[in-house]
Amino acid sequence: MRIFRQIILVSSLILGTNPLQAQDIHQHQQWNQLLETYVDADGNVNYKALKQNEKRLDAYLSLLNENPPDKSWTQAQKKAYLINAYNAYTVKLIIDNYPLESIRDIGGFFSNPFSTEFAKIGRKAYSLDDIEKGMLLKMGDPRVHFAVNCASESCPKLADEAYVASKLDEQLNAAARSFVNSNKNKLSRTDVELSKIFKWYASDFETDGNSVIKFINSYSDENISENASVSYLSYSWKLNEM
Repeated sequence: MRIFRQIILVSSLILGTNPLQAQDIHQHQQWNQLLETYVDADGNVNYKALKQNEKRLDAYLSLLNENPPDKSWTQAQKKAYLINAYNAYTVKLIIDNYPLESIRDIGGFFSNPFSTEFAKIGRKAYSLDDIEKGMLLKMGDPRVHFAVNCASESCPKLADEAYVASKLDEQLNAAARSFVNSNKNKLSRTDVELSKIFKWYASDFETDGNSVIKFINSYSDENISENASVSYLSYSWKLNEM
């Protein structure tokens, strides 16, 4: 066994890979530690303090870059990886431009923070939209809308723990339930005021014969009528800062 491990280590050095990193990638421990330290229970981030320890975030992003998803990964492993990558790269974008009032202050007239290709995965650069719309949403799970965080007050909150494949379904259900019943929506049986996420991405929630209301009822503490009056709340892009 010892000889076998040595062979793996020598091979990894030749190929330029790190077997320990490959084993650790699905645990996302580095990201989990950062979230536990710098994110509160409401999803607010201490960007100022995190900026002072940016090397810890950079180390995690390097781990993501060097260990992209491959064909051997399960769907849950890929999904957890991409959710964490989206959130970690969003935080990186904020602290690289900190201080600022909103993520929308980043970029110019012909660019925006969500379409700029800066997130490195497998040594290729992707935008946040590439990760969310081009990869995650194509997996057909609308709950990811409540797991990815755009560093803004009206976004679903940034979880204070990393997403991991071993409990991903439980985590996504908890994220959906938390967002649906939060102050980001105003729910009653006959009248609802919803987050604009349910307007912008309505088609994601209407799959398999569902309606947006039916989807919400799967997680809501309030039993909403299918004929309820629906309107949408204003969306705050103010930074989700402690």
